[in-house]
Amino acid sequence: MTGNVSNMRVTPLPREKNKSMNRHEWRDITQHVPLRIFYGHRILQLILIAVCSFSIFTSPLSAQTKLLIPMDLKQTDHLKSYGIAFWLLEHGGEADWLLNYRGGSFLCDYTDALAKECRIRGVFFEPLAAVEAASLYAEVQREDNNEDVVRLEKTPKIAVYVPPGFKPWDDAVTMALEYAEIPYTKVWDEEVLSGKLAEYDWLHLHHEDFTGQYGKFYANFRGAPWYIEQQMLYEREAKRLGYKKVSEEKKAVARAIKEYIGNGGFMFAMCSATDSYDIALAAENVDICDVMFDGDPMDRNAQAKLDFSKTLAFENFKLDLNPFRYEYSDIDLPPSDPPPIRDPNTDYFTLFEFSAKYDPVPTMLTQDHVNIIKGFMGQTTAFKKSLIKRSITILAEREGTEEVKYIHGNFGRGTFTWYGGHDPEDYQHSVGDPPTDLNLHKNSPGYRLILNNVLFPAAKKKQQKT
Repeated sequence: MTGNVSNMRVTPLPREKNKSMNRHEWRDITQHVPLRIFYGHRILQLILIAVCSFSIFTSPLSAQTKLLIPMDLKQTDHLKSYGIAFWLLEHGGEADWLLNYRGGSFLCDYTDALAKECRIRGVFFEPLAAVEAASLYAEVQREDNNEDVVRLEKTPKIAVYVPPGFKPWDDAVTMALEYAEIPYTKVWDEEVLSGKLAEYDWLHLHHEDFTGQYGKFYANFRGAPWYIEQQMLYEREAKRLGYKKVSEEKKAVARAIKEYIGNGGFMFAMCSATDSYDIALAAENVDICDVMFDGDPMDRNAQAKLDFSKTLAFENFKLDLNPFRYEYSDIDLPPSDPPPIRDPNTDYFTLFEFSAKYDPVPTMLTQDHVNIIKGFMGQTTAFKKSLIKRSITILAEREGTEEVKYIHGNFGRGTFTWYGGHDPEDYQHSVGDPPTDLNLHKNSPGYRLILNNVLFPAAKKKQQKT
């Protein structure tokens, strides 16, 4: 699924006709069997009539031919439901994603194995007879309904860009993948620079700092053992790969990821992996790192030398060149330094609604059982609207403010989706905080947005609807 994925449309595949025997076939079989030895003729006649009647009235109308995984408030575990859809694809099956129907439900062929897997994982499902499934398809595909069907048919190969020593609870996406039981492969700089990304359909960027400033944690954590170890690790890796500076090596990684997207890849990022990535692209030929980061002073004219034509999502931003400030630029809203004071009970963002039939891609990415979602913070909490390129689709924002929470764009034959904040169920995550237990948040609307992106590359291309 590449460039023109936004114009996909599918029609449900025809089902196989019912194979049950009719009453004439039963008569042909039974007329040669000498059952009078055991039963009287009248008793046998009554038994055959009963059996034939049962066959007629239980098939096909009441047989379970489809399995519906509703994604509205009836669902017991929204996050593992995505894992069920992925499991089905892994086992050679297909699923129909019913956009905007009951929160973005999944409809699959019924099998005992699938029903058993749903029960094991605690996922609620509803078996449907053929007539019920046909009625459902007709309803979803009605022209006056803002609903549609997208066929999921390919198992996406997933890579997560993470440094060595990474723990799954360091990152919301990997926690979501682990909880939903969706397999992924870890990659880092060597794999990216050697072209290994071409082996994967979907790439997530762990909370990386692509500017080479080590997350701008210098002011508060430069003496912490983890910070010192991280800096040493990054410097060794850059030298091993042939780069004098970490900043230059990270810029090369950013360019390789951009090439991966251009060739048809799907990239997803959260928190500081979003703005630091675009800053690294804009600063390709500029030194924006001060002496404590790369051993020499930054270019004092760095701001004027940024090339915004190289970025994916942002333009005209101003760098924060103070090495003691926990902030990269003015893209981030609200600024992380000083930490913003905000009431979690009143902090929400709103999903935009899109046309399922004409804009299936943003519709897929915004499937949820609610459209107003609890806010959460991070090093990059949200994006300043005035700095977002006009070609970018805004998927969610904090109403009445300049804060954009969730965006999507195209580059070449591929796409990228960026989501502000660190952890949808940890309002203000800090270094050293305990991991989020998703068993306590199995119906999280914020985490659902992450998993929408994981299934996105599985969708079948649709013909452009005009």
